[in-house]
Amino acid sequence: MSHNLIQDALFSAKSVAQLDRIAIEEQGIAGIILMKRAGRALLNELLESFGSPSLLSIFCGSGNNAGDGYIAAALAAAKNIPVQVVELSDKLSPDAAQAKQFAERANVSFVPFDSSIDIAEGVIVDSLLGTGFHGELRQQYGEAIQLINDSGLPVVAADIPSGLNPDSGHIAEVAVAADITVTFIGAKQGLFSGKGPAVCGEVIFHSLDVPEQIFDQVPATAELMDLFELMDLMPQLSIDGHKTQRGHAMVIGGDHGYGGAAIMAAEASLQVGAGMTSLATRPEHIGPMLTRQPEVMACPVVSGQELEPLLGRATVLVVGPGLGRSPWSEQLLQKAVAAGLPMVVDADGLNIIAEGRVVANPDGSQWVLTPHAGEAARLLGISVAEVQADRFAAVHQLQEKYSAVVLLKGPGTLIAGANEIIKVCPYGNPAMATAGMGDILSGLIGGLIAQGCDLQTATELGCCLHSSAADLAVQESGLRGLTATDLLPQLGNLLNQDYV
Repeated sequence: MSHNLIQDALFSAKSVAQLDRIAIEEQGIAGIILMKRAGRALLNELLESFGSPSLLSIFCGSGNNAGDGYIAAALAAAKNIPVQVVELSDKLSPDAAQAKQFAERANVSFVPFDSSIDIAEGVIVDSLLGTGFHGELRQQYGEAIQLINDSGLPVVAADIPSGLNPDSGHIAEVAVAADITVTFIGAKQGLFSGKGPAVCGEVIFHSLDVPEQIFDQVPATAELMDLFELMDLMPQLSIDGHKTQRGHAMVIGGDHGYGGAAIMAAEASLQVGAGMTSLATRPEHIGPMLTRQPEVMACPVVSGQELEPLLGRATVLVVGPGLGRSPWSEQLLQKAVAAGLPMVVDADGLNIIAEGRVVANPDGSQWVLTPHAGEAARLLGISVAEVQADRFAAVHQLQEKYSAVVLLKGPGTLIAGANEIIKVCPYGNPAMATAGMGDILSGLIGGLIAQGCDLQTATELGCCLHSSAADLAVQESGLRGLTATDLLPQLGNLLNQDYV
C-alpha cells in the first residue's frame, strides 16, 4: 500500500515503535523483512521522482534507519546504479548489520564520513537518524546534515529527515532539508506541523504491507483532515428554507485604524453562506463596509452599552478582528462574553482574555479560539519558543485550560476539541503569511456555526476551506502578492464545486 496522499492517521514515534513491535512479534514478520521492504520502497520512490542517478550517495548512521539505506544501496547496485554509502558509524544495530552484509555482497562502495567529502552529482539519501533520535546531535551528524543541505542535490529522506523531532515537528539544531520523505508503517505527526512541512518536501507513505489489523491495536495520536469529507457535513440547503434558518453571525471589532480586519471577517461569513451577517464596529467603518458589501448589516457602536441590545439578534459572535486593546475594545468583549452565545475569538479578543482582567475565569466551552503562536504563548503564559517547540502539546494545553475548540495557526495548523484527537491541516502555503488571513478564517468559522455546524466541524471545515482557497489562488497567481481577500472568490469555487 503506497500513495502520495497519506492515510489520515498520524502517530507519535512511540506509537510507530509499538506498531513495529506488533508486526514483528505478533505477526511474525522479521525485522530484516520490514527493512528490505523499506529499502525497496525508498529506492522505487527515488527512481520514480528523479530517474536513474549518475551517482547515489546514501548517508547511514547506526540504527535501523541506516539499515533501510544499506538495503536501498544493495538494490541500486543490482540495477547497475553507481552507489556509495557514506558511513558515520561502525556500530550497527543487528538488523542494520545484516542489511550492510547485503550491500557488501552487492559490491557497494563504503566511504567513512569526512566533512571535506565532495558530492557533486546524483541524488542523496538521508538514512542517518530515524524516529528514535532525541536530544542533541553529535558533531559529526550535524556536519553530515550540513553537507547534505549544502550539496544542492536532490535529497530523499528515509522515514523522517534527520534532526526533525517526529512528535513535535521541532528542529533543535539543524535538520536535513529533503525533497521527498518516504515514511514507513505509520505516518509521523511531526512531519506535518511546525518545521516538518518546511523540511520534508513531498511526504510519501508506505505501510510496508503490515497487516491492517495491527492499526486496531495502536490508536493514532493525530489525524489529517480531509476537505471533501468535511464538505459532506455542511448543512444542506432546503427548497423551502429562508435566511433565518441559516443563522446570523455578528462580527464585533474594528477599533480606530483597524476597520479592515472586521470588514474582511464579515465578508467571509457572508461568502461561506451565513443567512445574515452583521458588523458592530466604530462609526467611521460603516461607510466602507456598506460600500464593499451592502449585504452586511453594519451597526455603529461607541460603547458596550450600545452593543448590548444588538446581541439578541445573533446566533454566533465573531469577536476580535481589529478589536484593539482600548477601553472600547474591553467593553465590547465583556458584553459579548456576557451574552452567552457561541463565540469565535481571535486576535485582540484573545490578547484581552490572556490578560485575565476583563474576563475572569472564562468558561470557553461554547468558544472557538484561533490563536497564532504569539497569542497562544500569551494565553498559556509561556514563550513563543516554547509553543513552537511542541505545537501539539500547546494546542492540547489550551484546549484543557479554556475547554474551547482551539485552532493553533501556522504551518500544519492544529485543532483540538474536547474528546477529539488533534486534527492537522494538510493544506496551505507560504503565501498565506500576510495580514488579514486570520480575519477571513474567523469569519468563515463564524459563518459555518451560524448555519448549524457544531463548533468542532465548523472549525475543521473553515480551516480546510481557508487553506484550500489559498492553494487555489496561488495556482492562479503565484506565491507572491497573495492578499487575504483573494481567498473570497476561491471560497465560492470550492463551496460550489458539486454544481460547477
